[in-house]
Amino acid sequence: MPHRIKVVMKESAREAAVEAARLIAAVVRSKSRPVLGLATGGTPELTYAELARMHREEALSFAAVRTFNLDEYAGLGPDHAQSYRQFMQRHLFAHVDVRPWNTRVLDGLASSVPAECEAFERQIVAAGGVDLWLLGIGGNGHIAFNEPGSTVDSRTRLVTLTPETIAANSDGRFFSDPAEVPRCALTAGIATIREARSIVLLATGRKKAEAVRQSLHGLFSERCPASLLQDHPDCTFVLDSEAASLLGKA
Repeated sequence: MPHRIKVVMKESAREAAVEAARLIAAVVRSKSRPVLGLATGGTPELTYAELARMHREEALSFAAVRTFNLDEYAGLGPDHAQSYRQFMQRHLFAHVDVRPWNTRVLDGLASSVPAECEAFERQIVAAGGVDLWLLGIGGNGHIAFNEPGSTVDSRTRLVTLTPETIAANSDGRFFSDPAEVPRCALTAGIATIREARSIVLLATGRKKAEAVRQSLHGLFSERCPASLLQDHPDCTFVLDSEAASLLGKA
């Protein structure tokens, strides 16, 4: 099955980040009540910095924006320094005019995980669905915390992280020791992500090159969760030269 994904290649990680920010800003400016799905991790940091710059210098307003984050570590509360709520505060929310009550991050301390996940799904529907979801990609092809084996119809749920993902999140930027990384997380499901009207997957660095290649030129398969975006009607991969380096070897 030929994939429908549009690929935008940029020379540097910064240029790729700026392009992703441009796509997000276009949605924010074109909608009266935009709904954004957001990612965390090292990859989107430059994109959030660019959005903050656009807010300061180009009057990009987030006052009417509603946001939903992809995931959160199980067992970490919103005030924990390594929670994704705090990540979003540091890198985006504190630097733009988004209304705090319009930002939704899953609660890693929820007393009932199923109820929290169901509420998250209901709130997306009540908001009218996600206009654009920004994604990263793991070295094993995961999107959000949907690890290999996640089904195309999966919904927001509690998942167990793979050793590879745990190791990737303990490289010194976030957790200094693999033993500190939570073993489980709450994550939006693949079906939840696929229902967004538009998807932008940002990938930078050589470590992501094989996952990008498999996503674009491999089988539509649960073995590579990002490949399950191949039939999405409006999905764009924004890549730097290193992340795109294996595409000529498909």
